[in-house]
Amino acid sequence: MQNYRHDYPTRPQHWMNPVSNGTPNLNFYLGHEPSVPDGVYIHTFHDVWLGDYQRLEYVHTYIQWLFPLQEPGMNYQASPLTKEEIQGFLENSIAKENLLKSYKLMLDFYGIELCDERTGEVKRAKNWKDRFNNLDAHSHNNLRITRILKCQGTLGYPHYQAPLVRFFLEETLVNGQLQSVKDSVLNYFVFAVLDKKERRSLIEYAYMNYDHKDEFVWCPRKIQMMWSKRF
Repeated sequence: MQNYRHDYPTRPQHWMNPVSNGTPNLNFYLGHEPSVPDGVYIHTFHDVWLGDYQRLEYVHTYIQWLFPLQEPGMNYQASPLTKEEIQGFLENSIAKENLLKSYKLMLDFYGIELCDERTGEVKRAKNWKDRFNNLDAHSHNNLRITRILKCQGTLGYPHYQAPLVRFFLEETLVNGQLQSVKDSVLNYFVFAVLDKKERRSLIEYAYMNYDHKDEFVWCPRKIQMMWSKRF
């Protein structure tokens, strides 16, 4: 489980994209090359796929292009991020702006709205009921969200991680929504957050809102006792 929290499991060598030289992820994000195998450019994702929920749900080859990581995934025609590409992303305002658009695209798909681009604060979108139902019904989106969070930590938006995880903790533990997502929130989303202070705060929030505290396994018992004494 620890491996899945911070890294995707390593694929055999034959899963690697044979054409992995250069900077395909950065070129894609700058609009120079389309995704593979779908042949879709970044601006088409943002302008045409936005709100196309059927396509976003049932096409599985795009998520590694929109949110690349240093580890290989299921689309063997997508290339893992290189250190060169990461540096290029961090230094290129166009790439970062496009990554923000990709985040908004997926938030809309999940029924969530980015309400503060500076802090990363999110809230329910107007279509949240329908989109929450879809999220509950299709568990593969939990893996996608984990990927999004990890990508944010790598490509310049680590401060966006905690607000999104806090949103999911509130929806699952406080509001009783997204019960098919709850295990992934606790096992994976929280531990994708890079900032240790933020991660500890999220775990504390989860503990204080967990119904059966004697079954809470995401931090040591002595820390739970310390938190309990505050109230």
